[in-house]
Amino acid sequence: MATQVSIQGFEGSFHQEAARHFFGKDVAVVCCSTFREVVKIASNKKESDGGVMAIENSIAGSILPNYNLLQKSNLVIVGEVYLQIRQNLLVNPGVQLQDIREVHSHHMAIQQCLDYLDKYNWRLVETEDTALSAKHIHKHHSKHIAAIASRLAAEIYQLEVLAPNIHTLKNNYTRFLILQRADAAQEVSGANKATVNFNTDHSRGSLAKVLTGIADAGINLSKLQSMPIPGSDFKYSFHADLEFDSKEQLDAALKDVKNKTEALKLLGVYKNGKIK
Repeated sequence: MATQVSIQGFEGSFHQEAARHFFGKDVAVVCCSTFREVVKIASNKKESDGGVMAIENSIAGSILPNYNLLQKSNLVIVGEVYLQIRQNLLVNPGVQLQDIREVHSHHMAIQQCLDYLDKYNWRLVETEDTALSAKHIHKHHSKHIAAIASRLAAEIYQLEVLAPNIHTLKNNYTRFLILQRADAAQEVSGANKATVNFNTDHSRGSLAKVLTGIADAGINLSKLQSMPIPGSDFKYSFHADLEFDSKEQLDAALKDVKNKTEALKLLGVYKNGKIK
């Protein structure tokens, strides 16, 4: 039976591309309208085997609400995928550039492609999802409307890529986390990266002491993200990604961090994803 995971967006979305990169082409997806729904379904063993959730983008930065969703869930990180975001102009078969009057897509995708779109006198229509735009022009057999979406969307909805890679900034990557329920996740062989969440007291130098301890253990701190603790008076927790060489090295570092913090939660130990 194929692995089934929850994703945000519709079939043909970049979340589905990320799922295929990690699990293979046969992975089944449960499409969700919100990230909260992604986490809810990923947490239910009757509905899925886990989930795929975007956490940061190389241009737009971190998706802060998703850190809180992960922190409050029963999910752990078992992998990650760095996916290059390639936007394409999709049309129904036979449609030519001169036939297009409108281009539909998510507002972020439109913004990413303005240098290309400004060459034409097309009406730009913002929608809720790139893949949904592709689905709509396929469903309605549109002859004068194009969509901006992924090659996967073109494949699923039998559309033609009229113009590939129309995004302005080519070095655009989104990092996706692969999530599973903590009670079902198994130890990842060859793991070399961990994600933790911790909070310190307000004493002077408390955060610096934690970071010094991590560095002294020979561990690379590849990301540090601060987040306000909901309901607190300007107190913050810290989300950290740690790259290590051995499990013993990680265990020693976590023991040191635990002694210097008020709370520490290990959110996952997994393999470092590669930017391709």
